[in-house]
Amino acid sequence: MENYSYWLLLALVLLGLEMATGTFYLLMLSIAMAAGGLAAMLALSVVWQLIFCAFAVISGTFILRRWKKGQVNEVAGASLDVGQPVEVLTWHENGSVRVMYRGAEWDAVPEPADTPRDGTFYIKAVRGSSLVLTHHKP
Repeated sequence: MENYSYWLLLALVLLGLEMATGTFYLLMLSIAMAAGGLAAMLALSVVWQLIFCAFAVISGTFILRRWKKGQVNEVAGASLDVGQPVEVLTWHENGSVRVMYRGAEWDAVPEPADTPRDGTFYIKAVRGSSLVLTHHKP
């Protein structure tokens, strides 16, 4: 068997493992093995094959980490409570509100402060343990 066939066989094995795990890191390794196989097809020495493979792993992992970091921030910023209706229990003199949401009482603040006290309120944001309410569903 030629040298490149080992590289490509290893790339296929890693690709199959990636499909089972879904982490994308094994995909980077598979691409790197394919790059090593391409260097072997071009009849480059084993040292250059390893250099191509290492460069592909390092650059692919760096790109993947930057991409995943952006994805995690988008998901972490999303709140499942936003847009949910709440039942207003009491209005306080300072403008704050006590609401019933998910079977518990919560402190809330209407936004803007001069919001009419009638109608349905929706959660606009969560600030710590307090809810921000609005009349418009976000």
